[in-house]
Amino acid sequence: MHGYSRADALADGVLVAIDGELARQAGLWLPVALTTAAYGDCVAWSEEDNKRKGTCQDEAGRLWDVLHMVRFAVLRARSGGGRRCLVELYRVPRAGRSRVARRTVLAMEIGPGDSGEPVLTVMLPDED
Repeated sequence: MHGYSRADALADGVLVAIDGELARQAGLWLPVALTTAAYGDCVAWSEEDNKRKGTCQDEAGRLWDVLHMVRFAVLRARSGGGRRCLVELYRVPRAGRSRVARRTVLAMEIGPGDSGEPVLTVMLPDED
């Protein structure tokens, strides 16, 4: 019997792997991946989005914001003994024309990778 592994999810595009060096710069020492839904909601950004909204954002900056807030969530999870917690952040939504940052919530979970090693996954709160 074969289960669906983290490697399968990364290969299929269900998860987006985050560069390890960037994660370490943000204070995260575990391998980090975002679900495509979380990435699409909080990180994805294009030049067309900037033109439509009259903003100057990019995916690198939005990803840094997510990783920075995840770091604080990891610290909270460690002090509380939990392996899953919510990550609150503000981001400009891609949809529409508004330039106002809106509060959103992601979930962060520390769990076992394919070989039992600790890994960190960021997702929408209703994902698992």
